Amino acid sequence: METRHRPSLAGDCPVDAALEVIRGRWKGTILWRLEDGPMRTSELRRSIPGITERMLIRHLHELVADRILEREDAGTIPPHVTYRLSEYGRTLAPIVWGLCRWGRLHQERRATQSL
Repeated sequence: METRHRPSLAGDCPVDAALEVIRGRWKGTILWRLEDGPMRTSELRRSIPGITERMLIRHLHELVADRILEREDAGTIPPHVTYRLSEYGRTLAPIVWGLCRWGRLHQERRATQSL
């Protein structure tokens, strides 16, 4: 599969470069789900309520192109495609968990402010 590189929106800012890789409504959730181990496309879709198959495939392809995920195609019919975090992708684990912790705090803060 030929990979196309998206033009960089990050410029010289390393924070923007990191956010560019995980930018997207569902990419954080995909990474979070795959931390427990490899999953098939259908398993991922069932584990993420609200995501469309088209959006899931798009995000998976982008994460593979950025070498965050590895895609394994068993070459069978019906297709058996599995995604897993690459070794490089595993370096995102502390960042994803940090965002998760901060996100929970933010949700709690918003909930108390709306009372």
